[in-house]
Amino acid sequence: MTKHIRILLSALALVSVSGLANANQDEIIAITGARLLPITSEPIDGGTIVLKDGKIHAIGKDINIPSGATVIDATGKVIMPGIVDTHSHVGASGDTNERSKKLNPEMRLLDSFNPADPKIKVALAGGITTANVMPGSGNVVGGQTIYIKMTGDTVDEMIVDGSIGGMKFANGTNPKGDKAPTTRMATASMAREALYEAKAYLEKKQAAAKSRKIDPPEFNLGHEAMAEILEGKRILHFHSHRADDIVTVLRLKKEFGFRLVIQHGTESYKIAKMIAGMDDVYVSHILLDSHGGKHETMELVIDGAAKLEQAGVKLALHSDDGVIDSRFLIRTAGLAMRGGLSRDAALKSLTIYGAEMLDLTDRVGSLEVGKDADLAIFDGDPLSLYSNVLETWIEGEKVYDRSIPKHRLFATGGYLIADRYLALEEDK
Repeated sequence: MTKHIRILLSALALVSVSGLANANQDEIIAITGARLLPITSEPIDGGTIVLKDGKIHAIGKDINIPSGATVIDATGKVIMPGIVDTHSHVGASGDTNERSKKLNPEMRLLDSFNPADPKIKVALAGGITTANVMPGSGNVVGGQTIYIKMTGDTVDEMIVDGSIGGMKFANGTNPKGDKAPTTRMATASMAREALYEAKAYLEKKQAAAKSRKIDPPEFNLGHEAMAEILEGKRILHFHSHRADDIVTVLRLKKEFGFRLVIQHGTESYKIAKMIAGMDDVYVSHILLDSHGGKHETMELVIDGAAKLEQAGVKLALHSDDGVIDSRFLIRTAGLAMRGGLSRDAALKSLTIYGAEMLDLTDRVGSLEVGKDADLAIFDGDPLSLYSNVLETWIEGEKVYDRSIPKHRLFATGGYLIADRYLALEEDK
């Protein structure tokens, strides 16, 4: 089979999944009898959740189901919000690091995202509905991230309405190379210089807006995107593992006042109190580094997430897919609980805290009236190793169904299942 045919089959497969529910947006769906985990409020046993126009219309114990609604009995099942993955590379594998230069703020993951990537269906099999898809960490400034929903035929359809994404920075080992930067000193100085240039650009732009006597700066794509960081519109996602590298990041935050998500934060537990003492700092944590062999992760510990919680740091858990297969992101929350993370924080690390890190709390991260009808439905406790994702819904449409054999393959197949470009001629 030729490469072109495989790509075509992959695209057909995604279209098939995207249209699985064939739901009319005017249709009202009531899912009854389940244990509901709203995240921001107490669990509801035997609850009902009503979906309408892609939103959560009602949720509670004793809900009056609207006349004409399609009623789905979910007795014995558990429903939580769709999982938010704060660090993923699905749709961008192999096209994440532009190595021609080290500062790339003008570059957009949007322009290299492949919506036909089968790993998107793998993520759906893991209950993931929203993701921050990022450039890689081979550059000091890697480029602009995108916040997407895991369904759609084009990247424009998948981007969360109104979001502009974040900006990826990196320090430590990854951005160093044979050419500058070759040291941590150079990495920090390049990041600082890029921020100062953006600050000067923004100040001149603001001054020109106030006075006709001042000429605006020459338009610069990279400075425009960086200025949004300094204005607080765009969150800075900073790849940083070692404690000393994280301290460097915090130093930059003090200088420039940007909102910050520390990505990975392997040794963040060592300086948890320092992190907790700063405003607008989160940790998007990875609990496993399955690639192995990276010295920066040698002191990763199972109770790191618990130590962050105890210090008062809000954390999310992420996949960095394919470092951790998206299907198993939820399992890392259970592993973090084994290390002492509370159940409440474990569930929030997969949902509402991630939504906060992406400025999406008005849309996702909890089951509340008015939010997007993004659901992950399980056959048991989501944090149990023995439970399975049965269905995944995005904005009121079912986009993954484990009862369909060809969908189930994306939950049960081996690590390379996403590379097989399965052709789903029909969803039966």
